[in-house]
Amino acid sequence: MEIKEPILKLRQRREEAMLGGGEKRIAEQHEKGKLTARERIELLVDKDSFEEFDLFVDHRCTNFGMDKYRHPSDGVVTGSATINERLVYIFAQDFTIFGGSLSITNAEKICKIMDMAIKNGCPLIGLNDSGGARIQEGVDALAGYAEIFWRNVMASGVIPQISAILGPCAGGAVYSPAITDFVIMDKANSYMFVTGPKVVKTVLNETVTTEDLGGAMVHASKSGVAHFVSNSEEEAMLIIKKLLSYLPSNNMEDPPFIPTSDPINRSCDVLNELVPENSNKPYDMLDLIHQIVDDGEFLQTARNYAQNIIVGFARMNGHPVGIVANQPKVLAGVLDIDASIKGARFVRFCDAFNVPLIVLEDVPGFLPGTSQEHNGIIRNGAKLLYAFAEATVPKITLIVRKAYGGAYCVMNSRHMRADIVYAWPSAEIAVMGPKGAVEVIFRKEAMATDDPKQVLRDKEAEYIEKFANPFAAAERGYIDDIIEPARTRFRLIRALEMLANKKDSIPARKHGNIPL
Repeated sequence: MEIKEPILKLRQRREEAMLGGGEKRIAEQHEKGKLTARERIELLVDKDSFEEFDLFVDHRCTNFGMDKYRHPSDGVVTGSATINERLVYIFAQDFTIFGGSLSITNAEKICKIMDMAIKNGCPLIGLNDSGGARIQEGVDALAGYAEIFWRNVMASGVIPQISAILGPCAGGAVYSPAITDFVIMDKANSYMFVTGPKVVKTVLNETVTTEDLGGAMVHASKSGVAHFVSNSEEEAMLIIKKLLSYLPSNNMEDPPFIPTSDPINRSCDVLNELVPENSNKPYDMLDLIHQIVDDGEFLQTARNYAQNIIVGFARMNGHPVGIVANQPKVLAGVLDIDASIKGARFVRFCDAFNVPLIVLEDVPGFLPGTSQEHNGIIRNGAKLLYAFAEATVPKITLIVRKAYGGAYCVMNSRHMRADIVYAWPSAEIAVMGPKGAVEVIFRKEAMATDDPKQVLRDKEAEYIEKFANPFAAAERGYIDDIIEPARTRFRLIRALEMLANKKDSIPARKHGNIPL
């Protein structure tokens, strides 16, 4: 059968458009070790599920001879697809066309996808690889960014938003990923910064490399902007898939249940020996987490940042949970500014998307010192307190060892409306550690004796007997039960089942005023 001319023309134009900036630019992209926008989408989504929109959109700029350069799709590929049979919306910036720079038409394509994601209650994924605003378009490009930022904010807490940084991301372009829920950076080719090395050199006379200024490991370990770092683009796509498996499509749905063969009543006998007898000795809280969750699988987020607190996703009897845990192995598990911010952000995400929270507590207090005080440990520590108090999802706290002072309250205590509070026999709940406490209370009394050190030792033993155990708190009803460590998995799953239909609310208001 003869193919009609309009059909042939459509096919020809489609083939040309699918080549992006052309075969030469595609080859250059590959030489840098980078995939093209469409190759990335193909890696990420279910086979043959991608439905592209606005393939033939082109820019409208005539400034600086731009009308001589025409490229269908205008530097961004947009559409919908499925990932593990769940609908998502995607935009992937195409560096082969004008370096993936953002024009007003490019922004309109992204905004259309964002609007569709919000209306249909589906996750939004952005694959970023862009030189920034298209300078030739001036304020139009800036207007495009602002339209995207506004939609990021409107979508926040409504649908999950995930950003992968797979190339340059500079200037105003960094703020859209920063608003999204999770940022993944590819170690080889990505960077993020508001101003580049040349501007830093001009303004501050400071010489710095692109990598040291805004590379993946900088943002994963120092700024906290990146939640995951991938060793390849393929790994970045796998991280996105794994992350989505724990998340609902929107804030009105429950997280996806995946059946497990891991028994509910599996005994975790090694946990009976996890906590050292000397309360000042560290242990690895990750050992506890891997023991109690389904099949030992735990997706830790921001693993390189504020390592004194652990946050991430796991499953308990097939149901996703968010875990917040102090890490005694790093800074004794204290709360500092970075840990408080990291924990608060994660708690608020879980609460927004109906993910129950499990808190594993071993906290000796807040980190002291002028640096912490001058940089706002009071204000920033209050963020974690605020996040737990505001959260209405099921909240379960297990006090593993230390729960001292204000940090005891902040880590989701009964008084912050934790639904269930368990403790191990090793739990110590007090205003402060035994040694510091007796020196405050009995110092004068001890100094009046012939052997002050012995008096203080005796008083410390008395204090330990009275407070360095969970029974005083249990007697007051602040702890629901003291459990054997080996039974932790079973007891936590039973508590989650009991709280499955929890309904709670906070007073009606436009929004609270978290101490930002």
